[in-house]
Amino acid sequence: MAVDSVSGSFSRETAAARAGVLVMLLGMLMFSLNDVMGKWLVATYSVGQVVLIRSLAAAILLAPFLWISGPKKLFAVERPGLQLARVVASTAEVFSFYFAVVYLPLADVMTYWLAAPIYVAAVSPLVLKEPVGWRRWSAIAIGFVGVVIALEPSSEALTLPALISILGSMFFAFMMISGRSLRGTPDTTLAFWQIVGAALAGLVWAPFDWTPLKPLDMALLALLGVVAMLAHLLVNRALKLADAATVAPLQYTLLFWAIVFGWLIFGDAPRLSMVLGAGLIVASGLFIFFREQQLKRQGRLRA
Repeated sequence: MAVDSVSGSFSRETAAARAGVLVMLLGMLMFSLNDVMGKWLVATYSVGQVVLIRSLAAAILLAPFLWISGPKKLFAVERPGLQLARVVASTAEVFSFYFAVVYLPLADVMTYWLAAPIYVAAVSPLVLKEPVGWRRWSAIAIGFVGVVIALEPSSEALTLPALISILGSMFFAFMMISGRSLRGTPDTTLAFWQIVGAALAGLVWAPFDWTPLKPLDMALLALLGVVAMLAHLLVNRALKLADAATVAPLQYTLLFWAIVFGWLIFGDAPRLSMVLGAGLIVASGLFIFFREQQLKRQGRLRA
């Protein structure tokens, strides 16, 4: 009887882990579709206009969850100063991304964004007081080399959009770090204020560069916010179904989709330097992640 109970429990955990993997893969595909639609739309409409309508659509989708959790939680937040800084960073990150994809291939932009965990690991000793040993410092150094290779620093390749991509990925890294420090804040509250910040910035920008909306594009702009919100929900669900060590590395499938969609839809052939740099960034990020998971299992955070 005990053996059957253990076997049944193991089967349920295995099924949940498999479901988590599938849900995470679907979430990454949704994020990729969001990126493709964003790149398509900012070719016609201003970044402010796209961000404004995207934010309004996301707010409508989030409204029922906010109603269930209770409006009071939106304002009774921990560390308001850090919350405000996170909203500013998230708004800057969104604008940076959409500005970058106007001028750069999706794969290039995604490569820079996937370097964010490397930045987080590099500043954790200073900000989060988390010790980092020589193994992770070595991986961080390799990751930075990958960023430099992908950036291809030269007078021709070191462009303003490329620099904005790097800056945007640093804003994203700050969001990850601040998220660790705001564990007591519900996800819906964090998402709400991020949406509010982006909507306000879009509202300021959009009137100065407004393009009349076509009916189909209006639907796509609204769908942009819905797809992004669904992607976040899928990722959160995946993390509840399976361990982070199982599903988190699947975020790097974003790069695969960026290359595929960029090539098929926008005709962007990946550069050799981008492929080499992306490989180093992904390898570095995976090593850092699995090393941290190993240390957590051992009950300590040192290398």
